[in-house]
Amino acid sequence: MDASTELKEKKFNRIIAIVSIVVPIVVAALFGVKIPNVEPLTFLPPIYASINGLTAVVLVVAVWAIKNGKRELHQRLMTFCIGLSLLFLLMYVAYHMTSDSTTYGGEGIIKYVYYFILITHIILSIGVIPLVLRTYARAYLQKYAEHRSLAKLTFPVWLYVAISGVVVYLMISPYYVH
Repeated sequence: MDASTELKEKKFNRIIAIVSIVVPIVVAALFGVKIPNVEPLTFLPPIYASINGLTAVVLVVAVWAIKNGKRELHQRLMTFCIGLSLLFLLMYVAYHMTSDSTTYGGEGIIKYVYYFILITHIILSIGVIPLVLRTYARAYLQKYAEHRSLAKLTFPVWLYVAISGVVVYLMISPYYVH
């Protein structure tokens, strides 16, 4: 690896570490902020759940693209997935800054299933940030062997986060107050 690439990688790693720490902290902090005198954005949950679903579909298509030698399409689709994830995050935070949290109303075993999916979704959504950014950076730096190796972990985690986000929405949607 030449010195220029090594320097870029160090810079990326520093930025990725900062983003991976700051984003979850900011999101958690913003959960405690309620914007007064603003109409609750109760229309957002089905939209951001749909964005999660679209992300899952695009991730699968992107894997298909790279396995079929369509590198440029793969790159565009993965960039689109990152954009979708950012859009999801903005809507998710906006909803929670304008609306009260919804309590899950299911009972019995389904309640435990819901909380298991929710907790794993939250934990992995935090962990997927550095995975996605490192995987993307390795491709950007043309370190394709390392990119492929890390993508084998990143893809299933990101796919789980996207799909479980939809499942969590579907499970809690009957309890939303509109």
